[in-house]
Amino acid sequence: MTKSAKSERLGEDPLWFKDAIIYELHVKTFLDSSINGFGDFNGLTTKLDYLADLGITTIWLLPFYPSPLRDDGYDISNYVGINPSYGTMKDFKSFLKEAHRRGIRVITELVINHTSDQHPWFQEARKDPDSSKRDYYIWSDTDKKFPETRIIFKDSETSNWTLDPVAQAYYWHRFFSHQPDLNFNNPELVQAVLKIMRFWLDLGVDGLRLDAIPYLCLREGTNNENLPETHSVIKYLRAELDKNYKDRIFLAEANQWPEDVRHYFGNGDECHMAYHFPLMPRMFMAVAMEDRYPVVEIMEQTPDIPANCQWAVFIRN
Repeated sequence: MTKSAKSERLGEDPLWFKDAIIYELHVKTFLDSSINGFGDFNGLTTKLDYLADLGITTIWLLPFYPSPLRDDGYDISNYVGINPSYGTMKDFKSFLKEAHRRGIRVITELVINHTSDQHPWFQEARKDPDSSKRDYYIWSDTDKKFPETRIIFKDSETSNWTLDPVAQAYYWHRFFSHQPDLNFNNPELVQAVLKIMRFWLDLGVDGLRLDAIPYLCLREGTNNENLPETHSVIKYLRAELDKNYKDRIFLAEANQWPEDVRHYFGNGDECHMAYHFPLMPRMFMAVAMEDRYPVVEIMEQTPDIPANCQWAVFIRN
């Protein structure tokens, strides 16, 4: 198959995601070709024919970036690299080329709510209050700001603020304390994220899963979830996507009720897809009860979405 034919076949349908069969895959646990204890891209590439035979049309890769791995790779220390345990950038490019050659699209993670505390941005921010990177994160002299905001990981965190001994200030985090949140109220940070987005799209990935997006922006006096400012950021990123990458998609991870998730589709100008989180346990409940009611009940609560969007229905994660 020629390069032009390959590109035409994969990009001929801008609504390819409507009936995509997506296979979630963690590179580090899939196939270890180097016998170092970690799955790798070379091992994954050797199994693409097997995956194609399953009938899948898309692979969703969990984070494979350099990371301390304190949160299974969602604590990213370099957005534009490959964890060396999983291979090299050359290995990733080879995998992507071979997946596309078989008509399989690839979705990667854009984990932009937070970074690892080992990311160079945070290391610079904590050491130099005059650095431009300081405002990439949210700092405070007190841990009393934003009292209306819930703590998500109550089993491991007692506050959304952690005192950094180097900066002598508190930084904000919605998840683990080793994952400081990025400051999307800062236009410079938004541009840095846009640059990361373009890096992977320019390599040829077909979609980006937007992790934890309900929490991107902050405002005093709110619960800091699902804010209009967050939707403005997503609309901006989507406009850049549509302008330069016609057949790529955003997949929203917004673990909310359907009526709240509906807003992440916008008017067809935010995310192309969003997970239907409440439906998944209802399917298992219906099987256990031998009664369709749990599924029917949640579907009746599910609003209509724009014609160019799609719910991502998943069985398990």
